[in-house]
Amino acid sequence: MAVVGVDFGTLHSKIGVARHRGIDIIANEVSNRATPSLVAFDSKRRSIGESAKTQETSNFKNTIGALKRLVGRTLDDPQVQNIEKKFINTTLVDVNGTVGAEVNYLGERQAFSFTQLVGAYLGKIRDITANELKTGVSDIVIAVPGWYTEVQRRAILDAAAIANLNVLRIINDTTATALGYGITKSDLPEAENPRHVAFVDVGHSSLSVAVVAFSKGRLDVKSTAYEPNLGGRDIDYALLQHFAEEFKGKYKVDVVSSPKAVFRLGAGCEKLKKVLSANSESPLNVESLMNDIDASSKLTREQLESLIVPVLDAIEAPIHRALADSGLSPDQIDSIELVGGSTRVPAVRNRIQQAFGGKQLSFTLNQDEAIARGATFACAMLSPVFRVRDFALHDINHYPIKVQWEQVPTDPDDDTEILVFPPGNSVPSTKILSFYRRQQFTVEAAYAEPSGLPGVLNPSVGSFTVTDVPADPKGDATVVKVKTRLNLHGILSFESTYIEEIEEKEEPTPMDVDQPAVEGAAPPAPPKKKKVIKKKEIPFTTVTSSLPKQVLEAHKERESEMHAADKLVQDTEDRKNALEEYIYDTRGKLDDRYAPFVTADEKSALLSALSEAEDWLYTEEGEDATKSIYVSRLDALKVLGDPITFRYRESEDRAKALSALRETLNTYLSQATSPEEKYAHIDEKDKESVVEKVALVEKWLNDNVAKQAERPKNVDPVLTSAEVLKKRDEVIFFASPILTRPKPKPPVVPGSGTGTPKPQTPQPEANANANANANANGDAQPEEKKEGGSSMDVD
Repeated sequence: MAVVGVDFGTLHSKIGVARHRGIDIIANEVSNRATPSLVAFDSKRRSIGESAKTQETSNFKNTIGALKRLVGRTLDDPQVQNIEKKFINTTLVDVNGTVGAEVNYLGERQAFSFTQLVGAYLGKIRDITANELKTGVSDIVIAVPGWYTEVQRRAILDAAAIANLNVLRIINDTTATALGYGITKSDLPEAENPRHVAFVDVGHSSLSVAVVAFSKGRLDVKSTAYEPNLGGRDIDYALLQHFAEEFKGKYKVDVVSSPKAVFRLGAGCEKLKKVLSANSESPLNVESLMNDIDASSKLTREQLESLIVPVLDAIEAPIHRALADSGLSPDQIDSIELVGGSTRVPAVRNRIQQAFGGKQLSFTLNQDEAIARGATFACAMLSPVFRVRDFALHDINHYPIKVQWEQVPTDPDDDTEILVFPPGNSVPSTKILSFYRRQQFTVEAAYAEPSGLPGVLNPSVGSFTVTDVPADPKGDATVVKVKTRLNLHGILSFESTYIEEIEEKEEPTPMDVDQPAVEGAAPPAPPKKKKVIKKKEIPFTTVTSSLPKQVLEAHKERESEMHAADKLVQDTEDRKNALEEYIYDTRGKLDDRYAPFVTADEKSALLSALSEAEDWLYTEEGEDATKSIYVSRLDALKVLGDPITFRYRESEDRAKALSALRETLNTYLSQATSPEEKYAHIDEKDKESVVEKVALVEKWLNDNVAKQAERPKNVDPVLTSAEVLKKRDEVIFFASPILTRPKPKPPVVPGSGTGTPKPQTPQPEANANANANANANGDAQPEEKKEGGSSMDVD
């Protein structure tokens, strides 16, 4: 069973696996440790990850990013319309109540929800991992932002199900970072005096802060705070606006009016930001920005910091909230750990340090891979096949959740809501709610503070309905108990509804059967009765934001079909590339290394076939042929080319084989004729047979080498390397058993050495077993005898 953790990022994702007694961040098919979070569509197939990034510039309208930002959202969400649309070029549409993307796929316009797109991307993550581990992947842990709501978390679970993945846990990214930090520490203090560490993660699109208390064998998340719309992309966008305005006057072009120009300038601004993180000044060059204009400019770090003041000003607020909720002052924080790529910007670091009162910042964690490592540790802790040191993880709930219901008409004083899981409630957590009801009722769960949610999301979490409330025997209202749980994923679920029934059972009384009955004695006391509470389950129905089972199965089936189609297209492209490579490679070698090994007629025929295949390859038919046609075309060329290739390879392999055979013959001949003592025990007839065998093979070798020398190189050889190696094996199998025959043991001479039997003194019969187990020195060793057993010496 594979142990896999995924850091699901806005810009790219990382995959961690547990192996070799540690955690590795694995590379994708092009050896990058970060896989772009992109899904692209074209007229033939989908491209996901690196392949989508490769064609992003030419196909940016059908290349979809921001998967992490848009999954679980609705199209009319103001954050989607006002913020996310700035960073995505695809047409956004409504797909069954959630936001989706409309793209050109297989020659027609098709729409996919972001849950489906994330499912496709997770399928790519699965394939990358399976290819690296050479085994199937099913169980994973996914790290997501702590500000994800119930709807977004359920959407991630649905997306994983579409990819046939079982999510063991959805873990908050700051919690994953803290786990990776603490589980490897061997110097953590006792619980009475924990070490407080603040983790600040500034990524591509959001900022997260967590204050965590570490003690021996455990971590406790004390507080969290977030700014979902503050990250590296906001810095890039500020730069883009600056240069778009500059180029409007400098080159008389309106960059904002062209999506392709915006895309190109945005890529240049991202590179500029990275350069300015390590340098005080940097140029900006964008080739063919717009109207065949190559735009250029430059910027200093001071200018950059002045452009991003609104971004920098928003950094301190979530840090202050996290400190306030934790009840700690900056002086009580022992360490401030920074992660996330945007913390490399010096101005961002300075503002973080300023928010903590000037305390020194720490960079002991890998800023890009810390989350993936922590998620992998979390997966290993939940895996039955991987041993991890005992380490307790106590996370908390960020958004308060309440349950509400309609007021009972006969009870005007009845409350209609209750806060079940307040902010800071531990995760996982279970609570029992009691309702006094006589008939069917519905309870809804919702976020208690909708204003604190990112965007204008539906605050509803879910609901359950009890349709059949049993009547109380006494005529009173029935007490219906509801088990609610905030599970490992941070998702609220209604586990069960039940009533408690009390039964009285008689306790057994001890009977004294040994004593006869005494006349006039008091009658025995009546048996005591014990009350036993039994739970009786009541059927109920639930409504959540998860996809209905039928819809989920339909998405899984479609994803499977598209995945198979993608694989077929990729295999076809591979066969097409193999044909093209063979044409150019063979043509180039015919006038070079293959020249001595090909006849004029063969060369003419092969060149003609290569030209014909090349002409066909670049026709409309050749561009859109099937996999089998490419394979048959390549096989036809190899019929002409393989004999030439065989002769060329034989000329090299035969020389090596001949050298190996001659060395073997010389070795066995010298051993068979050697006067050395170690061969003296071998019979002379056997030695002579080896000499004869060597001579026979040597004659065969010389005859065939002479024939081969007379044969032109452009004709099939009469002596092949395979035949030579076969003869070498024949000599080895014949001579080796003779020349490696061990010396016979010397005969036993009475009265000499250790071979002389030592006389034994007659022993009493009682000591017979001890004598039977005497060791080589004549000392008796006791041996335990086990009935029905046997003993064996094992090396």
